[in-house]
This record gives sequence, structure tokens and C-alpha cells, in this order.
Amino acid sequence: MAQDIDTSPRGILSRIFGFPDFRGLQQQAVDQVMAGQDCLVLMPTGGGKSVCYQVPALSRPGTGLVISPLIALMDDQVAALRQLGVNAGALHSEQEADDAMRVRSDLAAGRLDILYVSPERLLSPGMLERLSRLTLSVIAIDEAHCISAWGHEFRPEYRALASLPQHFPGVPRIALTATADPRTQSDILEALAMPDATVLKASFHRPNLDVAVSPKTSEMRQLVSILDRHKGEAGIVYCGSRNKTERIAKSLCDRGYVALAFHAGLSPVEKRAVLMRFRSGEAVVIVATIAFGMGIDRPDVRTVIHLDMPASPEGYYQQIGRAGRDGETAETVLLYGGDDIARARYWLEQSNAPEAQRRIMSGRLEAMIALAETTGCRTEALLACFGERLDQPCGHCDNCRNPAVTFDGTVAAQKVLSAIYRTGQRFGAVHVASVLRGKTSDMAGRHGHDRLSVFGIGKDRPEVFWRGVIRQLIARGAIRVSGEYNALSLDQARARPILRGEEVVSLREDATDDLRAAGGERRGGGRLDPDTLPPEVARLYRALKAWRLGEAREQEIPPYVIFHDAVLHDIARERPASLHELGTIKGVGSSKLERYGDAVLQVLSETPPE
Repeated sequence: MAQDIDTSPRGILSRIFGFPDFRGLQQQAVDQVMAGQDCLVLMPTGGGKSVCYQVPALSRPGTGLVISPLIALMDDQVAALRQLGVNAGALHSEQEADDAMRVRSDLAAGRLDILYVSPERLLSPGMLERLSRLTLSVIAIDEAHCISAWGHEFRPEYRALASLPQHFPGVPRIALTATADPRTQSDILEALAMPDATVLKASFHRPNLDVAVSPKTSEMRQLVSILDRHKGEAGIVYCGSRNKTERIAKSLCDRGYVALAFHAGLSPVEKRAVLMRFRSGEAVVIVATIAFGMGIDRPDVRTVIHLDMPASPEGYYQQIGRAGRDGETAETVLLYGGDDIARARYWLEQSNAPEAQRRIMSGRLEAMIALAETTGCRTEALLACFGERLDQPCGHCDNCRNPAVTFDGTVAAQKVLSAIYRTGQRFGAVHVASVLRGKTSDMAGRHGHDRLSVFGIGKDRPEVFWRGVIRQLIARGAIRVSGEYNALSLDQARARPILRGEEVVSLREDATDDLRAAGGERRGGGRLDPDTLPPEVARLYRALKAWRLGEAREQEIPPYVIFHDAVLHDIARERPASLHELGTIKGVGSSKLERYGDAVLQVLSETPPE
């Protein structure tokens, strides 16, 4: 960079990124790195973590090294930086040979501003030696929770990053993550050999996320009810198995949705095709396992839905964090049932993990189950898992909008436990509920259950009520589920005090109305919803989005890499008449002004009134 150009962090932020000021903890993180100090940054998804290392990388002498676990994330970041006029590159296994050659050439000549590399590629033969001959401005370890054995996405190869100070003495390191509980934070610092690092922790509260959890009644009907509120918008549906992703995706396609399955069993070509369509800005629903994970950078995902119980609050938080990265309102819904809870516990019991780690995993799963069953503010319960307290209930979760109704369920619980015991502890929830309701059936007659004292003692309540009681008793651990047919049995230690009347059981009254069960009415559209904008602003906003889509297709990059929706909205609202006026809008840096300024002004001037 030329010496007469302001290369201070604030100068870089304004000239290249187009932002007048840092947000939140960004300034503190940048100051730490500029002073040559190590730091750990804990910041929620969409909080602007990348600025914390990109600005110092461009402000300090040398090349910034970013260690990132996902190719999709690296490619998005490199494309975005190149749009800003930054010479960024990545080295990974799926890039074209010509691009890799150009990156290596620029790296060797010291022309590369920022290099993205996976931990595997960094530790490959010769790579560390090649980098050690260069001047590095900063080393950033993104998705740093992957280094922790306690983290929910542990990657063993990350552990070798502890040797970085020996290879690059004096180069400041900045580790960043959006999901780390206190135990994981400590492990990150220890594993990276950063005992003196400053820890900067932002609030994990995402006020723009509607958080709802609901028992499954009719999974597909509930799913479609939620997606119907987001027609024409991007969404992600998480499932617990590969087969389920394909089945759900097909069912959605049959109902007219553009839905694509994504899981670890797809070939690299198939995965790349799905990611390309998702990144293109298309209104597509991705039905995925957790393989569709870190590095999902699309800002306008309007809904994330879970159809199975996540394994931990950390994983759940990161997955719902893929919604609403643009700061606009987004909806997240977890649908779950007693079978999901039992299945998650069963797989944990079958795990080959060491006993100590299994205890930690069990604690996290139980915290997730408690979060699903809580009658209080869900956001408060979720943030408590990260050691954070809210001053007051969030106001944007289902329990805050529609406070849960609880009742003394001791007698109902005793009836359920008695029915399970007297039917032999080898039948599923459907049959147990039928016995309680006194429904005659071949199975009841064949096993003599229609002659039991418990037959019909719950006929005053519908099946959905008894299924809800069973689910909540599974969550409490009083009922176990096992075998191919999900047979219910009693956990004697937890069931006995309830049966003896020594323990009062408070249960939540499940909502049966479809709308409440699905998570509630959608909140009013955000400021980027064209239907809520003034007609003139909406007209220009749509025209700008159409221009951006065409430009993105021509360059084969995601539309949001050119300009985020929020920037297009501000342009439509302000309607600048000159390059100078356009350059004052937040998010329009010098490179983008030079590259796109004339075209944007042309769109504004040539878009006819409606």
C-alpha cells in the first residue's frame, strides 16, 4: 500500500470497508492485535468477527494468515475481500490449479494481503517452512472452538496449532468463535498456548431472532406451516439423519418448495452444487444434517428449523445463528418429541468417547432438553449455558410472547407410570396412551390390557395430552425408551418417588393450536421487507436487487458479496445523485464505489415509476 494512504485501523475501516466506526468489541480486539498482543474474541454470529483480524492484517506490515476449517467460508471471505480491492487468496483442496498457482506466486512475492488456509493445509509438508520465510501481520484462528475437545465440533488437527509461536515468534494471534461455554473457553486458551491472551466477550444475545420450541404433533404439517410464512425466502431445516434430510426435502419439493438435501454422504460435486445454489441468493430451503455447518455466511436466511433434538446448547445456538445475520428479524423453531430425547440419550450411551468426555456430553444434552422443556424465557436459559445473564426476559421467544401454562401433573404422571408398569414395560407411547384412554384394539385385547385397572382411567383427556405427559416424563428421566419399537420402561430411581406421591410433578400444558405449536405468528416484516417499505423506496430496492443478481451471476459470486441487502436498502432510501453522495453510505468503500458506482447511479436514474 502506498505510503500517502491512511493505513491506520480506522482509515482502513473507512476507506476499504466503508464503515465510519467499529462496532461493539471490534475496536478493543483491533487495538490488542495492533499492539502485538494475543486475544480470544467471543462474539455472536453476525457480530462482525472478521473485521477484528482483517483490519489489523491490512494495517500491520506483512500478510495476514487466517486458519479456517471450511472451504465454503474461505471462498466467501476471499470473494468479499477481492470485491473490496484486497488481494486475498485461499489454499485448499478444491480450488482450480491456476488460482492456487497465482496465490502461491503472490504469497512468495509478498503481494498477498490475506491468506486463508485450512489447518490440514497449514500443517502439510513445507507449508510452515514457506510461511516462516515471510512477514506475517497477524495469525487468526477462526471457529476456535474446534480446538477444544469439549467443543461441539472438535477437530483433532486444530491441536497442532499450539506450535504456531515457535514457527512465528512475535506474531500476534487472535482466536475467534461464536460458541464457547466457560469450559471450552479455558480449553481454547490452553490448547493454543495463549495463557496471557486478553479475553473479549460480547453478549451472545441476538434480539432479532425469534426463538420457539414446540412438541411435535404432525411434523410435516408443522414444518410446512412455518415455511409458508417464509415463501420466497431462504431457510435451513436441520435433521438428525441423512435419510431424513432426503425424505423431508422430497416431501417439500412435492409441495412446491425448492428444497435440497445436504449431508456428509453426498459427493464433493453434489455438495458444491447445493452450496452454489444456496450462495446464489436463490430462495431455497436446505434440508441438512449438521454437516451443513460452520462457514454458512449468507446474511438473509429468514428461518432455521430443527426437526430433531440438537446434542448441545452450543450446537443449537450456532445453528440458529445462521438465521438473520443481516440483523433483520428471523424465525427459529425446534420441533421435538419424546422419541428424539430418548434417541439422543441412547446414542450418547453408545458413544466410544472417554468416560470424562461422555459425562460432559451428557450434561450438555440434558441442558438442551431442559431448554426445550423450560416454561421461562428461552433466551435467558440459552444464554445461561454460556455464563451470561439477561437483566430481564427477552420478549422475543415463544414463552415470552405466550407464557406457558403449567399445572399440577402429579396424578397424570402417576397414571402414565402405572400404565407403563402394568402393561409390562415393553410397549410404545401410542399403545400406552390408548390404554389410558380406554381404546379397544387388537393389541389391547390380545395382551389383556383391556382388563387392567388402568384401562380407561384417562379417557377424559385426548391422546395429545397423554403423549405430552409421556414426553415430559422422558425429559425428566422418569421414563426410558429402548429397542426398535421405542418401548417405554421406568427408571426406578426417578419414577418411584412420583408413584409414591413423594414428589410433586409440575407439567406444562402443551398448546394444541397449529399456529402456537409452530412457534406463533410471524412478527411484522423487517425494514428490508419490500411490502413494508414506502412504494418509491420499494421500487428502487427491487431494481437494485435485480441489478445485483445479474452482476453476481456474471462474476459467479454470491450477490451479498457485492452489497448486502441493508446497503441496497440505504441506497434506495437515500437515492444518491452522485458518486460522492453514494460514497457516504455505510458499506460502500472506495473499491466498490469505483467498481459499481456508475452502474448503481444508472439503476437509480433509469428505474421507471410504478
